[in-house]
Amino acid sequence: MNTLYYGDNLKILREYIDKESVDLVYLDPPFNSNRNYNVLFRNESGSDSESQITAFEDTWHWNLAAEQTYNELINEPDQVGRMIESFRQFIGTNQMMAYLVMMAVRLKELHRVLKPTGSLYLHCDPTASHYLKILLDTIFGTENFRNEIVWKRTSSHNDSQRFAGINDCIFYYGRTANATWNPQFMPHNEQYLKSHYNRHDDNGRRYRLDNIIRSASMGPRPNLAYDYKGFTPEWGWRVVIDKLKALDDDGRIEWSKTGTPYLVRYLDEQSGASMP
Repeated sequence: MNTLYYGDNLKILREYIDKESVDLVYLDPPFNSNRNYNVLFRNESGSDSESQITAFEDTWHWNLAAEQTYNELINEPDQVGRMIESFRQFIGTNQMMAYLVMMAVRLKELHRVLKPTGSLYLHCDPTASHYLKILLDTIFGTENFRNEIVWKRTSSHNDSQRFAGINDCIFYYGRTANATWNPQFMPHNEQYLKSHYNRHDDNGRRYRLDNIIRSASMGPRPNLAYDYKGFTPEWGWRVVIDKLKALDDDGRIEWSKTGTPYLVRYLDEQSGASMP
């Protein structure tokens, strides 16, 4: 695409973004979590003192636009409208409900524009995360929920009434069961490298020795119980003989002083430690 759009994202999505054309969506929608939580549920027509409400430009309000969007949602023949209608019965017409209505219509559009292999990451805070999770389940399907990722803050403290709010939430959904997933890795820590990759070949490449023969816990495999260079493992090899010969020809098999073969794994060929 290589295009930056400026404006209301709902309008942009509907007018410029084709169906099933996007690989990945990350959104961090505005929400003023620093406000008094109870204020978010105050009825817009209530009698609360306006002095309790501090203006904040990314706070939603129940107004004509919210009402129109709500009616648009409930008139669609899908589960989203019924869920939004249920939310209104429970929450009422307040800032929280306005926020959820505006999020619902946009999440539907984001679902539309994602490719079948696409993914969505929604960054939010605990103020409304539970409602957003229900919306996402309704739109994407519970079967396409992949993870809730915790984003930990570093500067938060307890107060006189509660524990500190130290995290945000990131919900990860696939568009379908075929959503693309690229495994994430991070560098090995130095202690692990010293204990495992503590060998170097003649060219200075760092490596470790790994098992190339089967263990008792893996059980016997008759098709892998063959002799190679006078060695026949009790439980068999981990690879077929052609693969073993290719590894040996490539210098990837190392024999210990006791005559046990091991697989050579080079550090520079490994992806790193799996992301927790």
